[in-house]
Amino acid sequence: MKAFSFVHAADLHLGYSQYGLEARREDFDRAFKELVDKTLELKPTFMIIAGDLFHGARPSNVTLENAIKNFSRLREAGISVLVVDGSHDSAPNVITSTILNPLDSAGLIYFLPRHEGACWRKPQCCYVYGVPNFRTRRKTEEMLPVFMEQNKPTPDSSLFNIFVFHMALEIPELNPPYIEAEAPPELIPEGFNYYAAGHVHTPYKGKFKNGMLVYPGSTETINYDEAKVEKGFYYVEVSENGEPSPQFIKLNSPRKFIVLEQDFTGVTAAKITELVVQLVKGADEEGAILVPVLRGVLPAETSRAEVDVAQIRSAAEKALLVHPVVLLRESEVPEAVVRSIFESEIKDLKTKSFEYFLQIFSERYSREEAEKIARAALNLIEPLTKKQDEKVKQVLEELI
Repeated sequence: MKAFSFVHAADLHLGYSQYGLEARREDFDRAFKELVDKTLELKPTFMIIAGDLFHGARPSNVTLENAIKNFSRLREAGISVLVVDGSHDSAPNVITSTILNPLDSAGLIYFLPRHEGACWRKPQCCYVYGVPNFRTRRKTEEMLPVFMEQNKPTPDSSLFNIFVFHMALEIPELNPPYIEAEAPPELIPEGFNYYAAGHVHTPYKGKFKNGMLVYPGSTETINYDEAKVEKGFYYVEVSENGEPSPQFIKLNSPRKFIVLEQDFTGVTAAKITELVVQLVKGADEEGAILVPVLRGVLPAETSRAEVDVAQIRSAAEKALLVHPVVLLRESEVPEAVVRSIFESEIKDLKTKSFEYFLQIFSERYSREEAEKIARAALNLIEPLTKKQDEKVKQVLEELI
């Protein structure tokens, strides 16, 4: 086997106008350009993008144009780009399809699941096999085995074998709380040396089956709780005896996030506003995104609505944006109300739950609005517990 190298990136989310800002869309493009710049310097045999290349299946013209320019640079350098779809850029239906298909037809990328055998081979080097993203755990468990039966993975022991996918595996030390594991490890086939994964936004590297499982993380900050996570990709050199040596390459272009988290239990809304404004002014930094996270339980006479979010947002002079996250809880509903719910007959549980929700929302909304929101809250319980995403979406859309 010949020695070779490859770049492994994932979760580029091109076209994401985070917080509705054009500047943030440009940030994701800038991170991609730096990824391509560094790849051209490293001169790998090929590049892998393990899903969520785009933030949506139909990116804007300006996002698409910038992507084409950068893919063209890689093609001119003779670097093939092997891609699988992710939960964001996967085709929502057959008619809409995904932009990955025309990019594949244009020869700018090689969309692995679209090709015969869902694979790509480099003689005397490697065999690369990639699967599509099925969005939910239920669909993954149902459809991934079918896909692999129709496109049988055929790793070759004389080559270096790579399995490319975009999903979070059910590994305790891997999954952040905001990501649901989409597949148990046993669903992923044996016989591969390197499992090139995407979807988890924090870099991860560990042993898996008889090979190595690697998540490079995202190239830009998608959630504020990733603020301290380095953004980049892996450059993997594979020796003649098939030993991989992954090296994490940090990107310098991602925008700085500064998270200001504090507990304000027992503090009035006016005082909270004053304190957070001081926090923001003290952390103000050119071009940064400031995220004050307000936690705690408010005094009985205070509501979340009384916190002056507009004043907090305008407190910085140099930052690109101040994005307050208000997680304050109002004083709890009296214990007697809660107890009455759980002491009720089962047949009366929904009625009591409705009354509980109504009492909460009546403190901040008109009777009509409170009833509407309480009804929606009640209708969300069952689909949320059963993970019925479409039903949850329907209830929320009706509420809006």
